Amino acid sequence: MEPPAPPPTPQDNSSAGLLYALSAYLLWGFLPLFMKALDQVSPVEVVAHRVIWAVPAALAALIWMGRTRDLQAALRNPRMLGMATVTALLVSLNWCLYVWAITTGHALDAALGYYINPLFSILLGAVLLGERLRGIQWLAILCVVIAVAILTWKAGSLPLVAMGLVVTWGFYAYFKKSLPVGPNQGFALEVLILLVPAVAVLAWLGFQGRMEFLHGPGLQSWLLFLAGPVTALPLMLYANGAKRLRLTTIALMQYISPTMIFLLAVFVFHEPFSPATLVAFGFIWVALAIYSVSMMRRGPATV
Repeated sequence: MEPPAPPPTPQDNSSAGLLYALSAYLLWGFLPLFMKALDQVSPVEVVAHRVIWAVPAALAALIWMGRTRDLQAALRNPRMLGMATVTALLVSLNWCLYVWAITTGHALDAALGYYINPLFSILLGAVLLGERLRGIQWLAILCVVIAVAILTWKAGSLPLVAMGLVVTWGFYAYFKKSLPVGPNQGFALEVLILLVPAVAVLAWLGFQGRMEFLHGPGLQSWLLFLAGPVTALPLMLYANGAKRLRLTTIALMQYISPTMIFLLAVFVFHEPFSPATLVAFGFIWVALAIYSVSMMRRGPATV
């Protein structure tokens, strides 16, 4: 769902960048409504369609931007293909978890996972890249640990869906930063790598008589067809917005999507929301407030 860490950004925000990024985050925020309409379809089939129908959308965008040569060069580079295979695997796992969470009544877990994501990325930077954390950032991470402990105590087990989303997207962002190709070309490369497995999944489901596409209600088939553009469009909008915005702006805007998912889960999907869950989310919101303050204190030097 949400994007990897943004590329280097300019010193000043542009109105076009704000429009691109806001459009992307709003689309991601409303995405649960789209996925909820597919709750009768296997998450694996939904992800397969996201991949298959995203391919023409991604290629059309590259043709329009005149960036097809970059993609061709990447396809001839074994090292780049290997790196893109890793990111493709991670993003496909993330998509499966996300679709399963939304369609089975665990949208709150999805919101929790995407709230935690930026703080997990900070922790990864400290552990894997040796980036130094300030005391206030450690405090934010401690708040997340307390929130997860509360949810674990309440449920009797770790919030595995939320943590799965955090880990898969966190490492996707980490490896994506090392992929030496633009974000739009990288996305096209990933869905091309996933294309054969996606077609194989649909063929297997068809052989088993379990494929919903063209066999279920007409609206359902149309929604599966639209899953590709719905996947590709916000990613491309984000990629173009991030290039025109300061890092601090992107860091603050990334809360839009999980907040919308949270509101949809509670007020539209009517998922259970106990006092313990409220306390846990309270710690998450405090952690994000601390993180936001730490980002703003760094100012333009971080962009």
